[in-house]
Amino acid sequence: QVLLVESGGGLVQAGGSLRLSCAYSGRRTLSDYAMGWFRQAPGKEREFVATISWTGANTDYADSVKGRFSISRDNAKNTAYLQMNSLKSDDTGVYYCAASARFLSARVRGIDYDYWGQGTQVTVSS
Repeated sequence: QVLLVESGGGLVQAGGSLRLSCAYSGRRTLSDYAMGWFRQAPGKEREFVATISWTGANTDYADSVKGRFSISRDNAKNTAYLQMNSLKSDDTGVYYCAASARFLSARVRGIDYDYWGQGTQVTVSS
């Protein structure tokens, strides 16, 4: 079984920063999975935010967050991170981390992932 637990969400003013963490536990190690972050705003569909490869060598971001968000991972700590800077009200939503054991050229769809966390709320006030 895989358990992903997000933390670090909260209320922040526009222009501020937050760092989300995603703690992994399971029979394998975090290095066996590519990781991703998604978000879902009220009344909207879940959308891709960022993804990082097994070793952290490759990352990809949604256009809406490029230059503001940074995804990283510490396999020794079994934790993935999402650093969010210059936050905007449009960034408000529930943020989910996800793990993928699949060999794919890209992981920007929810169906590309095998396991999901329960989510953490991020609210950006304008």
